[in-house]
Amino acid sequence: MKKAIAAVASVLAVASILVGFQIAGPQASVEPASALSGSQFDPGNIIPDSEFYNGSGMSESAIQTFLNAQIGTCSNSSCLNVGRFSLNSHGADAMCNALTGGSSLSAAQIIARVGAACGINPKVIIVTLQKEQTLINGSTARGPSAGRLDRAMGYACPDSANGGCDPAYGGVGNQVFWASWQWKRYGNPAGTSNYFTWFGPGANRAVQYNPNAGCGTKTVYIQNKATAALYYYTPYTPNQAALTNLYGSGDSCSAYGNRNFWRLYNDWFGVSTADNPFGGIDAKQFGPGYVQVGGWALDPNAGTQTVQVQWYSDGKLLGTLPANASRPDVGRRYPGTGNNHGILSTLTVGGGTHSICAVGVNIGAGSNAQIGACQTVTVMSGSPIGGMDAASATAGQVTVNGWTIDPDTASPVVVDVYVDDVMASRTTANASRPDVGRRYVNYGDAHGIATTVAATGGTHQVCAYAFNMVGTGATTRLGCDTVTVADTSPFGGMDVTTSGSTATVNGWTIDPDTKNALQVRVAIDGVQVGTSTANAPRGDVGRRYPAAGPNHGIKAVYDLRPGAHTICVTAVNVAGGADKALGCDTVTIGASSSPFGGMDAASSVAGRVQVNGWTIDPDQQATALRVDTYLDGVGVASGPANAARSDIGRKYPAAGAAHGINQSFAARAGSHTVCSYAINVGAGKNVLLGCQVVTVR
Repeated sequence: MKKAIAAVASVLAVASILVGFQIAGPQASVEPASALSGSQFDPGNIIPDSEFYNGSGMSESAIQTFLNAQIGTCSNSSCLNVGRFSLNSHGADAMCNALTGGSSLSAAQIIARVGAACGINPKVIIVTLQKEQTLINGSTARGPSAGRLDRAMGYACPDSANGGCDPAYGGVGNQVFWASWQWKRYGNPAGTSNYFTWFGPGANRAVQYNPNAGCGTKTVYIQNKATAALYYYTPYTPNQAALTNLYGSGDSCSAYGNRNFWRLYNDWFGVSTADNPFGGIDAKQFGPGYVQVGGWALDPNAGTQTVQVQWYSDGKLLGTLPANASRPDVGRRYPGTGNNHGILSTLTVGGGTHSICAVGVNIGAGSNAQIGACQTVTVMSGSPIGGMDAASATAGQVTVNGWTIDPDTASPVVVDVYVDDVMASRTTANASRPDVGRRYVNYGDAHGIATTVAATGGTHQVCAYAFNMVGTGATTRLGCDTVTVADTSPFGGMDVTTSGSTATVNGWTIDPDTKNALQVRVAIDGVQVGTSTANAPRGDVGRRYPAAGPNHGIKAVYDLRPGAHTICVTAVNVAGGADKALGCDTVTIGASSSPFGGMDAASSVAGRVQVNGWTIDPDQQATALRVDTYLDGVGVASGPANAARSDIGRKYPAAGAAHGINQSFAARAGSHTVCSYAINVGAGKNVLLGCQVVTVR
């Protein structure tokens, strides 16, 4: 590992004279800490195990906030607070859990992921980045070279190589991972050999002062694994000269690596906080896209003077606001400071889950310091939320109630109500709901749903959908209820007979609300292919229902391609009630002299539909048939099916490959039924190749 020796360490010591405490703002002046003394340095207990091996000692957002505060404005886009770096993925082993890498990660992401995977405190990693290459604070940190980043942790950079490093471990991600991995390896975990013993804890160990053996050694009783790991990584202990001038240079036998680690760690994360601002914060969502922050902040050296508080969201500085709201409880607890040290502000952060951190700007002695613990706040955003219920107290009607809010706006939301998947009503959810207003502060009360829709008799599924009004998100289904309404729907029956390629739909239907003939919808293989009037004579129906008369018969003829087909018929309701499914029949059309083939339709381009497929006429296999395509029953495309289809050519070699359908046409946005017909040549009939429902953007 890289070791800091006299000449190099002298430069490092000067470059890394830092303000001592938790977090300093980007614009904060850098002053030497005065609370630490070299006499406090214990060479046998540089850092407790509980601190060193706390993999969750700092969250990703707190790391980012710290980097932003320490580094400030970057001059070359490579600083650890703004740069993007790669991290290799690693499987689990005795040292670290499995680690997911990435090609463009922030330093905060890398430090947090590695710390969690390897059980190394991110604070230890941050301090080492400063100790080894001055990458956290100072002019170097604001414009690091590629070379410094390549050896960021000093891993695989032995003193014997005169500053050279093994390129296999180069790069920020590699350096952070392998240094952390190595710290764990020093502890000889289960599954590894007991190799590292010479600085093992629980015994006196001879530790050199300097790579120059002539400078002598110090007998150190090493008390814990963490201290041993630091000595394995940098095997020198500071001499008295280095400790006497704690923030500067010692003598020719001084080494600074472990001294600087201890000093930096305590300055940033440990002691020396007595003169720093302090207090506490809380945060909660307070409206669309913003949070309300509360709490208080004092500076022990400022009396009644107001502390300015820097606010960070996910490591990004949002701005600086004064802690000057009235807080009599704070004034009573800290006499002489006055009451006006409260925090009461709102921050615009956008939707999602955010880590909100506060940094008090120091006044007088001390340093900027984090105020309280960072708060995790989930700000509603995206798709609407809410709920609904439906009931029927009146024949032919369903009442729908409920509420909905679009998290990105306080304005009312548009709601569509569907009955059995058919749109029945569009309304605005603006009815008064004080309970909703109390629960969702600053959205108001006017978010209630109160609408009545018509419904036919019978059991129905009633669903409500809220439209996304602002920002990202999508239409949300608020819920569905099953509702029973008195029935006045059509009734009847159907069956299908076949002859060759012809399928004939037979049956009858009557609507109790009218004597007139009804319209019926016919669907083949799940797609509606047309409507027919049920007005054919049916004497048996007239005799059974004399008030309606005999002219309610169904007779519709379709020429189909060979194969199995399911044909369903629905009677279209008039007046009260609902459309009624009369039944389905599955029939098989045998081979004939009519065309055969298939089609599919899709819309991958906004405003257009693409139809593909193939067809062959058994009478003239080499002929490219004409295919007519209809959109919602209206002809939109006609042309020869002559596109190359090598798969068809292989399956039907006598016909060749030129039988593919390739048709494209414009269509308005919405859901459409697309049907294609093969136009017969010679014997046979025109044949429906298929129908599909297509949604066009």
